[in-house]
Amino acid sequence: MLDLIILGLHFFICFLISIAIWCGPKDVDLHSSSTGRAEIEPDGLIFIGKEEDIKKSQRITAKINGREIVVFYHEGKFHALDSRCYHEGGPLCRGEIEDINGQACIVCPWHKFKITLETGEGLYEGIDPLEPSPTPKWQSKGVKQRIHKLTIDNENVYVSPPDLSVSFDSDYFADKYKNGGELAMGK
Repeated sequence: MLDLIILGLHFFICFLISIAIWCGPKDVDLHSSSTGRAEIEPDGLIFIGKEEDIKKSQRITAKINGREIVVFYHEGKFHALDSRCYHEGGPLCRGEIEDINGQACIVCPWHKFKITLETGEGLYEGIDPLEPSPTPKWQSKGVKQRIHKLTIDNENVYVSPPDLSVSFDSDYFADKYKNGGELAMGK
């Protein structure tokens, strides 16, 4: 009987923690005007933030025409990609950055999928069963995550609108979480 009480208490605490996370602090869309549209410059670039602010925070999320992106500043470089993991839509803005074979990778906090910041490739550790002593090696699944082109001008960081004529696996979740719907980040 005591086991059932402890188990019930455990589930109740887990439920409260999940509610606290679900209803926790929201990402603020600092890069949209009051109409909900991103600030588009005359040359088509979209303002994301001040270079120094992003360097201090190491990462920032923004919405580009309703599409959530995350900009990382890591080891002296800026990287921008869709904010939702290509696998199941995990929030990459909450992931840790790891070095894998000399490549900076964001690790999805939900299922630990690894994505290179530079190219958007999904990485996995696999073996060649035909080798006499197979040892796991990091391999590419190909480009899975949409990467966004960044421009830094006059200490401002801009992103180019995505080329949607080419599709990536992450596009599915970018569309699913678009425009502040019920699945939007932080909701």
